[in-house]
Amino acid sequence: MRILILSTDYPEFVAELYAKNRGLETRPYDEQMAARFASLFGVADFYSYNLAASGHEAATLIVNNAFAQRAWAREAGMPVPDDPPAAPDSMLRRSARAVLRRAPRPVTRFAGRMSARLLPLRAKFDTAIVAEQIRRFRPDVLINQAVDGIPSQFIREMRPYVRLMAGQLAAPIPNVRLDVYDVMLSSLPNFVARFRSQGLRSELHPFAFDERVLNRLPEDEPSIPVSFVGTFSAAHARRSALLEYLARSLDLQLWGHAVEKIPASSTLHERYRGPAYGIDMYRVLHASRAAVNFHIAVSGPFANNMRLFEATGVGTLLVTDWKQNLHELFEPETEVVTFRSPEECREKLVFYLAHEAERQRVAAAGQRRTLRDHTYRVRMPQLVEMLRRYL
Repeated sequence: MRILILSTDYPEFVAELYAKNRGLETRPYDEQMAARFASLFGVADFYSYNLAASGHEAATLIVNNAFAQRAWAREAGMPVPDDPPAAPDSMLRRSARAVLRRAPRPVTRFAGRMSARLLPLRAKFDTAIVAEQIRRFRPDVLINQAVDGIPSQFIREMRPYVRLMAGQLAAPIPNVRLDVYDVMLSSLPNFVARFRSQGLRSELHPFAFDERVLNRLPEDEPSIPVSFVGTFSAAHARRSALLEYLARSLDLQLWGHAVEKIPASSTLHERYRGPAYGIDMYRVLHASRAAVNFHIAVSGPFANNMRLFEATGVGTLLVTDWKQNLHELFEPETEVVTFRSPEECREKLVFYLAHEAERQRVAAAGQRRTLRDHTYRVRMPQLVEMLRRYL
């Protein structure tokens, strides 16, 4: 089966990637994408790598990375527009500053020159390049992991070149046409039920962990008492309230995205340590004695976010909000620790930080479960079998 995955990146992450890899924007497409995937940000090449490992032809495109996409176009003999004007728009200028403020000094010095080239890294993308990539790949299945970033009309126009169109969504549902997809995939049961109630075909497809991450982690003992890594926004208000409560009495350290959404008066700014994308995130989790997880509001009563598997996958004690389906993924209080209130969360963190043997026991059990049942090596054959039913 030929499977093509479409995805997008945060402009802030792209700014950091190219600032840390000076000259990367001038390198061939394959080298740029190798650096992108080596960062381990998001789901990286976890889908395409593990699909290929199970015998399928697969590729991942980051459609809004203008540097890589233009390199592909040049190598394919397509006309490529002139470079954009030197001055980036205000949003990207702020993004570059926010990302690089805490970066090493050589990277910070390079930020000014890099930010002048950030204009093409906004959410828009060159549809002509992506369309040509799709036409040349001729996928049996196209999986759009950026339903909110890739217009439905574009998906409709690509239908003659694709046998099966699949959308994937586990974030707030955008105001776009979803009936352009033959099937909607989601890690959240409530999303699957909602899509089906709207007459759409939909399947449950959980997140997972890629075992290759373990090869990139140090062997140091954990030095961070309690960490949280994630996004801060209006959709995460209850999460921020929980973290505020924990920060009053615990040595809680925060890494994340969109920290500017936290009110300036919040004590969380004192605990904020900067962004942590990809391998940096995994190293933070690995260095933590405990990691706090709290689902976005749209998940409703159901568990399935990426942090469940990222934290347990690297062997960290996961302390997560209780959900009615969590037992289908992990054994509560044996493989992960659960809480139903901020007070219970604090109480359990205090207990496990004071009882090292118990902390290690649960953390090790959680990692064993993830490496047995929740890896992309396990998930991809399941995904293929699911998709075959719709071809």
